Amino acid sequence: MPENATEVTAAGIARLAGVGRAAVSNWRRRHADFPQPVGGTETSPSFALSEVERWLRDQGKLVEVPLRERVWQQLTGHPAGPVTALVHTGCALLLVNRSPAAWREITGVSDERMAGVLSLALDDALADRFGPAGNGRAVRTPDRAELLPSVPLLRGAAELAAGTGVRETYEFLLGRQLDANPRQYTLTPPGLAELMAELAGTGGPGVRTVLDPAAGTGALLTAALGPADATSRPAALHAQESDPGLAAVTALRLALRTADAPGTTPRDRTLDVRTGDTLRTDAFPRLAADAVLCHPPFNERNWGHDELAYDPRWEYGFPARTESELAWVQHALARLRDGGTAVLLMPPAAASRRSGRRIRADLLRRGALRAVIALPAGAAPPYGIPLHLWVLRRPGAEPRPTPELLLIDTAEPTEQTTGGGRDRLDLTALRHAVLDAWHAYEGQRPQPAAPHSAASRTVPVIELLDDDVDLAPARHLPSPAATGGPAELAGVRERLTTTLGLATSLTPPPPAPTAPAHRPLTTIGELARAGALQLRHGGTGTGTGPVLTEHDVLGSTPPSGAPAAGGTPEEPVLVEAGDVVVPVLGGVTVVRVVDEATAGAALGRNLQLLRPDPAVLDPWFLAGFLRGTTNNRQASSHASTATRLDARRLQLPRLPLAEQRRYGERFRALAAFEDALRLAGRLGGQLVQGLYDGLTDGTVTPE
Repeated sequence: MPENATEVTAAGIARLAGVGRAAVSNWRRRHADFPQPVGGTETSPSFALSEVERWLRDQGKLVEVPLRERVWQQLTGHPAGPVTALVHTGCALLLVNRSPAAWREITGVSDERMAGVLSLALDDALADRFGPAGNGRAVRTPDRAELLPSVPLLRGAAELAAGTGVRETYEFLLGRQLDANPRQYTLTPPGLAELMAELAGTGGPGVRTVLDPAAGTGALLTAALGPADATSRPAALHAQESDPGLAAVTALRLALRTADAPGTTPRDRTLDVRTGDTLRTDAFPRLAADAVLCHPPFNERNWGHDELAYDPRWEYGFPARTESELAWVQHALARLRDGGTAVLLMPPAAASRRSGRRIRADLLRRGALRAVIALPAGAAPPYGIPLHLWVLRRPGAEPRPTPELLLIDTAEPTEQTTGGGRDRLDLTALRHAVLDAWHAYEGQRPQPAAPHSAASRTVPVIELLDDDVDLAPARHLPSPAATGGPAELAGVRERLTTTLGLATSLTPPPPAPTAPAHRPLTTIGELARAGALQLRHGGTGTGTGPVLTEHDVLGSTPPSGAPAAGGTPEEPVLVEAGDVVVPVLGGVTVVRVVDEATAGAALGRNLQLLRPDPAVLDPWFLAGFLRGTTNNRQASSHASTATRLDARRLQLPRLPLAEQRRYGERFRALAAFEDALRLAGRLGGQLVQGLYDGLTDGTVTPE
């Protein structure tokens, strides 16, 4: 095998062949000619991609590797690592967009020759977009030796871009890398990034310069640019990132995002991305930006406290060692022009820690802090914590009238969102609730009507300047009751009474004792090979409609997920009436038969879809037997910390279609009974909590 050959893991092989990882393990055990590992570890070996492709093709398990999968496997198996591969790919795509003819000429030679010629061509393209190499730009020109292992990847990426576009190709590869390794990066979800950009007004004509001092992978500045057809965009983007690889990725991502038509260069747009520790070595000390967007690292103790004691940025007070987030807040204010807006994602503790109360107090007195917005848990990592957004504005020369702080709490539980989780967030409703309250506070729109206004309040600063200066919205807003008062509680009680009556009427009759049946069995895998059903897996593909999530299946609720934003060009799997959806993780025996109301939604991640041929299989019969506890135990694996279900190993009896339908009707009745019990539980919990809240806040009396 060549020294720099691309390697692929068992998970990559499963993706190439469209099977589960258990199937790959079986192939390794059962086939002596299966390729031997060439790297990795004993528990997670890697294999040569070319050998795997050849074996899959010889076995009839692979007709041709899809181009996107080939490119992805080449990227993730790059000998220098996926980040280096992303940088090389971004450089090549920038050249493809700048001069397609030059790219075609360069690729018409051998790999060795191409690596040398390409290095020279990339140097010109990078200098044209980012300036000369000596000006501190984040993307340096790779030399011939560095490019040689990347040549097959770059050829494939350019071919993929010819069909999908350079911007879309790079977003696909970067998005998949982030999805595959979420713990390696500080991620800002696209929906939240867009909300932060809107709060900062980056789409308005008055915002021309935007800074992100902790850029990460460039999500916030990408959101600041808006959609590809945006009529108003910032003219200058500035970013700084301490990790050199991520800084280069961000620079290339933004360069491709702002790329004009092939053969042209966006010379009227400034794009300046620097590498370095922002707090210790600020790359833009004289910048006066119109807007700053920032998702800073949380809870850092080694942020430069000892070295920066006399730094002029600490205009509102020297942050304690434990208050790194307040150092980032003051850095953002220091890089704004007078009247400019900064939006930062903050941990909730920053609003209430005693060590930061003096800085918070000065931010309030001088009118720099304009809003604190409590987000629901799941809005951004760490997903179990309800983070905050701080909206700040650099005070101008003219003093403001008596300042007020806008407090917004979007973490209010509702019947639709009880249970939490990032897949259950209604980002559209969250965005409208926040923006309506913010624009009303700014005087741009009338005060919103309930229910949005119930979760927001403008508080005079004088009320907040006590010993604690606690700015957590929950401390100053009315308790987010689960209902709207006694009238709504009465309605909940009426619905509960009706639902309990329905559950009683649906209670199954007592089962008649009988001897265990011994029936011939088949598996889902055998039925799939025979064409009796199709097996599909959910993902994070883009789309326009709702997404059926794992939480929706577990809770029997309507599709509540949103499609992935700005990411992969993968086509979503759309569910149809009669499909049977099974969760992959958790070992929970829950199955959902898709009805007409759910049909058309995209299948979310961690879900498997079984689409039976109605002339052969009854969907309710199929779903019912998949719920069997023994069946699930036999089809589940426990190789990691999570139980994983391999649907191909699930069993069901071989029965005539008429007999299947008899079973299916009984299973359908059981599902209706279960739904009634689940709804009764939710309504009962809502009624109980509403009465507790009403009795404690005085809206309900004991009589």
